[in-house]
Amino acid sequence: MHESFTVREMTRKEVDLLVDWAALEGWNPGLHDAEIFWKTDAEAYIAAEVRGDLIGGGAITAYGDDFGFMGFFIVRPEFRGHGFGNRLWHIRRDRLKTRLRPDASIGMDGVFAMQDYYARGGFNFSHRNLRYRVELSAFEGVSTQCPDEIIPLSEVSFDQIIAYDRTCFPASRRIFLKAWLSQPEALSLGYVQFGSLCGYGVIRRCRNGCKVGPLFANSYKVADMLLKRLVSFADDGPIFLDVPENNPAAMSLAKHYGMEEVFGCARMYLGPMPDIARDRIFGVTTFELG
Repeated sequence: MHESFTVREMTRKEVDLLVDWAALEGWNPGLHDAEIFWKTDAEAYIAAEVRGDLIGGGAITAYGDDFGFMGFFIVRPEFRGHGFGNRLWHIRRDRLKTRLRPDASIGMDGVFAMQDYYARGGFNFSHRNLRYRVELSAFEGVSTQCPDEIIPLSEVSFDQIIAYDRTCFPASRRIFLKAWLSQPEALSLGYVQFGSLCGYGVIRRCRNGCKVGPLFANSYKVADMLLKRLVSFADDGPIFLDVPENNPAAMSLAKHYGMEEVFGCARMYLGPMPDIARDRIFGVTTFELG
């Protein structure tokens, strides 16, 4: 059977299938994730086949040649334990390296149980990203009135958004953000003071409830104000926020609202650790694309 194992680029429809598999795994994808991810980097999606049957896949997203991210790694349950996932993972890693400059970093969010495996593949641990869940009732009685500084992100110049985002992410992600910030069934807000963007956040509808991500802010106060306004977008179901454990202020924000930890991943890097403003990251964008 191993002689019949092949890899190739995925089609657009197969990315929809990969998102459906992710939903079955409990990853709770956003309603428009597949289209946005495809627009970001259509060459990122690698399919694994056995005798012509699609058995797994994953993304190797390249942000120019500056930074790459490995995510969306899934093998169908009935094909696990046979070495196919191991082969697919190494092929994806090696292909992504060829898409980047030699000194570029590659990031990933891996489940804790696989952390040693990824370390053997050259990745070094940075920190944990913890998924928190909170019910809307946690915000009952909390004022969600919008201060003058919080405005629709569409009213902020895109170049200013890109510049701010670049302080929190290892590379410019202009293509991704153009789609992410304008997606349907979502709300994007910025905090602008004296003409300067001091933080921004996005909330989007998912298969279950809504996710906030990213949530970037110069301070706890700004992050809190953005979060309170963002959650008013959700009319039903829980809210999810993926919090980096290496930002104590972000952890304090989750604790303040009594959020429950429900999942987590180890953020790991192959190559140099990125130089980013970790104290501004209150919620990561996605576990799939970084």
